[in-house]
Amino acid sequence: MNPCVFIIFPLLLLRLETTASNQVGGGDDNVVMKKCSDKERRALLDFKARLQDPDETLSTWRSEEEEDCCKWRGVTCNNQTDRVIKLSIISGGLEGEVSNSLLNLSYLTHLDLVDNSFHGIIPTFIGSMTRLRHLDLGLNHFNGTIPRFICSMTKLRYLNLGNNDLNGTIPRCIGSLTELRHLDLSGNSFYGIIPPEFGNLTDMQYLYLPDVGSCRVENLQWLSHLSHLELLQLDGISLAKQNHWVDVILSLRKLSFLSLDGCELSQVMYPYSSSFLNSSSSLYFLNLRNNNLTSSMYHWMFSLTSNSLRFLSLSGNMLDGIPKYLGNLCSLEYLSFANNSAVVNFPDFLNNLSSGCTSLTLQELFAPRNRFIGTLSNETLSLKNLASLDMSSCNLGPHFPRWIQTLKNLSYLDIANNRISDTIPLGFWDMWPSKLTYLNLSSNNISGKAPDLSSNFGNNSRIDLSSNRFYGPITNVSSTVALLDLSRNKFSGGISFLCQIDQGFLVVLDLSHNFLSGQLPDCLWHFKELKILNLEHNNLSGMLPTSVGSLIQLEVLYLYKNSFSGQLPLSLKNCTRLSFLNLEANKFSGNVPVWIGENLSRLYVLNLRSNSFFGTIPLQLCQLANLQILDLSLNNLHGPIPSCLDNLTNMVQEGSLATHNVHSYSIEWFSSVAGIYLVLLNKYVDHAMMEWKGYERELTSTLRLLKSIDLSSNNLTGQIPSEVTNLYGLHTLNLSNNGLLGEIPEKIGQLKQLETLDLSSNNLSGEMPLSMSSMHFLNHLDVSYNNLSGRIPSSTQLQSIDPSRYIGNPRLCGRPLTKKCHEDDESEVPHVIGEREDGGEDTDEVWGWFFIGGGTGFVTGFWIAYGALLLNRRGRHAFFHFYDRCKDLVYVKVMVFFAKLQRVEEHR
Repeated sequence: MNPCVFIIFPLLLLRLETTASNQVGGGDDNVVMKKCSDKERRALLDFKARLQDPDETLSTWRSEEEEDCCKWRGVTCNNQTDRVIKLSIISGGLEGEVSNSLLNLSYLTHLDLVDNSFHGIIPTFIGSMTRLRHLDLGLNHFNGTIPRFICSMTKLRYLNLGNNDLNGTIPRCIGSLTELRHLDLSGNSFYGIIPPEFGNLTDMQYLYLPDVGSCRVENLQWLSHLSHLELLQLDGISLAKQNHWVDVILSLRKLSFLSLDGCELSQVMYPYSSSFLNSSSSLYFLNLRNNNLTSSMYHWMFSLTSNSLRFLSLSGNMLDGIPKYLGNLCSLEYLSFANNSAVVNFPDFLNNLSSGCTSLTLQELFAPRNRFIGTLSNETLSLKNLASLDMSSCNLGPHFPRWIQTLKNLSYLDIANNRISDTIPLGFWDMWPSKLTYLNLSSNNISGKAPDLSSNFGNNSRIDLSSNRFYGPITNVSSTVALLDLSRNKFSGGISFLCQIDQGFLVVLDLSHNFLSGQLPDCLWHFKELKILNLEHNNLSGMLPTSVGSLIQLEVLYLYKNSFSGQLPLSLKNCTRLSFLNLEANKFSGNVPVWIGENLSRLYVLNLRSNSFFGTIPLQLCQLANLQILDLSLNNLHGPIPSCLDNLTNMVQEGSLATHNVHSYSIEWFSSVAGIYLVLLNKYVDHAMMEWKGYERELTSTLRLLKSIDLSSNNLTGQIPSEVTNLYGLHTLNLSNNGLLGEIPEKIGQLKQLETLDLSSNNLSGEMPLSMSSMHFLNHLDVSYNNLSGRIPSSTQLQSIDPSRYIGNPRLCGRPLTKKCHEDDESEVPHVIGEREDGGEDTDEVWGWFFIGGGTGFVTGFWIAYGALLLNRRGRHAFFHFYDRCKDLVYVKVMVFFAKLQRVEEHR
């Protein structure tokens, strides 16, 4: 689990507290008794009119005259003056620019437009809204520098400009906003120093400056003036030169939240003064991640810890263990110790952690990707309350860590990628009275029969047993599961267990790379939330059930390498969110359905390769504007190639446009430390086996970069439509093994991004277009076994292709083939150098100019070249390399020249 969850959590609490106070408020400000003024209603309607509102956030804002804008969503009025005093639209999905009509809200004290998609610079008219006390423009797309008018808004108490595209330096004049309590400049691209004028903000309580850009602190003493400070985030800001920074932190008596992630603390020579005392800290949250700290830091860290500390992150450092005093922190609930590069003795680590009262309070231990060594002689641990344990990639194997079974309260367990070659201990699956919500044993070498997964899993649970050696039939699975990944094992038998999962939590189901057989059961109606269904590399058969059309949220369907047969069910057209459809290597038959093009408009990959589809290619496929990969190869399709292929907009446009190959999904998880349900975001990256330059390769993250059409090995006839040459972004075009006629389109050279072109084994005729000389990225070309004729166009790419890619065209000539073209042996009479009375040329004059030019050129060239080569070793290598490449060409030119002279001689 990402430790950032626990950094964000206090911020969420703060946001909830702020939102609640704004909604409940004090006095009677939020009690709406009268109608708002026409002027303010028109101002709000004008604000709405200039925006895009895809989520209909402002649907209650209607233009009828009797409408009371004080009742609109996000609008709050004063009950006595009827004036709009607050406009708060959070996460509304609004897009566009902020209209200056808001100036007519002259009594506005609170403007909150966070997490929309407003763009452009921060509107200058905001500086005229003199009553504002609360301004929140975070999580938008404003750019440019912070406008100086912000500094004149002296009534501001809350200012959030975080997570925009702001740049430049942070204005020193922000120090004049002396009433500020809350300042957030995080997630921007500033540079320079953090202004020491921040020390004037003596009422400041919450200061968020993480990830502000390339900033540094020159003198941290200004921080000691912020005596009311409760929260401080300086992540990514260099403190490398800040001696005695620990003393400054200890002077902030109210500080409870401190995050110094990536602040170069290891470079500080003297982090504290010799006179510093024992801990007087009130911190409950301390983050020291990614600072390259060694265990010598524990001496000064002691002063920052006390029994108030609940969250501690030491990840991304060079620590070789933990001190015993961490085992005596009687409030510590969460410890992050991930990605430490030093070797850590594992028994000492756990013993120090469980030696004191920490064992009674610690609930979450996040320690993946460490270099743990040693084994536990006593498997009995005293971490009684531990609910979450992440020790993935820690080399805990080869035996299964049986001490885990003593942690009876676990609900989150991740021991993936630990080189465990063992079986699961008896009783493991039914020992969790608290109900597991997350179990990850993936990427080990664990063997044994399929476990019983029907109980001891809570709602929205995630189970990942992928990449192990489990075998046998899958019989029992909890109906509360949201993610089930059993891929890359040896499971066998049918998949009727799917009918047990009937509560609609399932979001991801991956059963790929097993030995499963039988039919896909017709009981998929319950999976209304399913986004990813991967059944590839199994032995499943039969027709797809009608209930597959119930998967209305489905984005990815992998059925590659099974034995499914019959026609595609018509109900599949209801899966309108599909962006990736891979049915390759099955036995599907019938016509390619027209509804694929009419209903599945989000598809960026359509792969029907190696099936038994017949009929013509439906024109409706041209409606798939998002399509980047179209593979209909190895079927029984006939008829012409549709001329409308240039309607595939994504292939016409150059460059990478799609991000479809990453699918985001969220699953709720209950944090026992935070005491609330957290929504954890996850990502699933598409993959596909693709024919690429004659080889089959698996593409994952690079899949979104590829634009490909493969119609090979069918019975297609007619000409290659000229419209294909408009697909400027195409990287691969394979039309081989068909019955195509006519010439290669003359403008095929327009496909300048093309890397692979296979037109082999057709009936194409005529010459290869000269425009092919400009296809500079083309490195895999095959035009063999056609009826092409004439010279192969000259270009570095075309002459470097293996000659076998041109064979089977008897009338094709020129390099790289050994067959010379007819004109190479012919000599034409020159018509420039002197003429005789009969129209012939004067041979003596020709020879004269030849010797004069040749002699002069030889003498000059000889001394230039010889002198350069004599003095320049690198030049010698380059010259002879050039000579080897050019000698054949020079020989041919000389022979042609003498042939012309001989022709002149014969005419005399």
